[in-house]
Amino acid sequence: MGSATIDHMVSLIVFIAAIMIFIGVFSQPIQTAIVYESHRALSTKNSDLLDTILLNPGINATWGIDGTVPTGFGLQDPEFIQYQLSPFSTMRLCCSTGNLVEYDKTSHSVYYENDTLVFGSALVTPLAEALNYSTALSLLGINNTYGFQFSLTPDITVSVMENQAASPLTLSITATGIGFPFANAPINYCLLQVTMPQNETNYPSYCIQSGVVQTDQQGKAVLTFPSITDPNQVYAFIAYAHSDGVVGVGFRTRVSSINEQSVVPLVEDIASQKIALVHSYDLNNSGPNGFSLKYNTTFVVMKQDYTLSELSLGSLNGAGSVGIVSSGVGNPYPTISLPTCTTGIVIVTYQQDGSTQGGIVMMPWGINSLALPVTFGGNPAGQNWVTTDIRQVTVGGIAYQAKLSLWSSNGNGVAG
Repeated sequence: MGSATIDHMVSLIVFIAAIMIFIGVFSQPIQTAIVYESHRALSTKNSDLLDTILLNPGINATWGIDGTVPTGFGLQDPEFIQYQLSPFSTMRLCCSTGNLVEYDKTSHSVYYENDTLVFGSALVTPLAEALNYSTALSLLGINNTYGFQFSLTPDITVSVMENQAASPLTLSITATGIGFPFANAPINYCLLQVTMPQNETNYPSYCIQSGVVQTDQQGKAVLTFPSITDPNQVYAFIAYAHSDGVVGVGFRTRVSSINEQSVVPLVEDIASQKIALVHSYDLNNSGPNGFSLKYNTTFVVMKQDYTLSELSLGSLNGAGSVGIVSSGVGNPYPTISLPTCTTGIVIVTYQQDGSTQGGIVMMPWGINSLALPVTFGGNPAGQNWVTTDIRQVTVGGIAYQAKLSLWSSNGNGVAG
């Protein structure tokens, strides 16, 4: 009897040991399978979420231009179908790379988001009218569950370099796709040559010189402009590279001013397309009072042949497209209104009072006008597992790559 009991105990111990060994052997494959399914589900969710953002205009559909907060998040252009995005809805995204500036003369808001591209171009929008990340999470129904980062990157990068400053001005253009040169592609260009008048009663102006050049096998082209012989000549240059329906934009500006004075176009109100023309010294209260700049403002749109056409500007508060803007408290700021629902470029030429020094600044109205990149959402760095998905889209005719990175807010999963 004692021997049988011992045999049963030994058998039980061996059985339990076998189960433990079995669990130990198969636990890692089981865990790997669970993690795989978790990552697969996250990837599927990411793909569905990206299409949700890109294939619906949001609720209401015109939230990009009417200044309201949407009740459903989407970026599709309401006038088109498929992967065509609204240049205005994307402009209202509170970009992760934006810097805040303070301007206390307007009644709308003190703080503005500065998405400046390079010197000579700027998109300064009111922070109060930007759609923030937390609101987007709530509208998508993923707050406290997922985090994301959404980005729009131009498919074609068009860079413009100044090889020779004058006599003649020589510019080199390089057009590259995502990992390849944009070879044998036509480039339509517009040179805006600015004139600074000697007469104090006149305002700075510009003339446009347009043409076409073709890139070589490396995606490069060189242009010369014999009409520019002064190395301090103010100009702006815009280039449109295009082939088989894929379009990219690049630009360059040059100013003659030796100090920091400039006129900055600032979006005061999106719904009314109201643009304030402010003195740079009033941004962040960075300069002294009483400095004045003469300005001349125009609004241009790109036509089907990639040339620029000027549209009329409305005036607000008695201000027109030409005038004087002065820094300091008590000095009013001029305001213009842009054409409704029309993408284009606000071009401001400015001149220091009593001098021939000045410059030019361009503001894209709609991100496509100067191929402004967008980064919106949280930071994926340091997350346990991040899945990404991409789509090819167009914004106002300009080719972009849309990318969505998604991660779990719970931190579940195994890095790998």
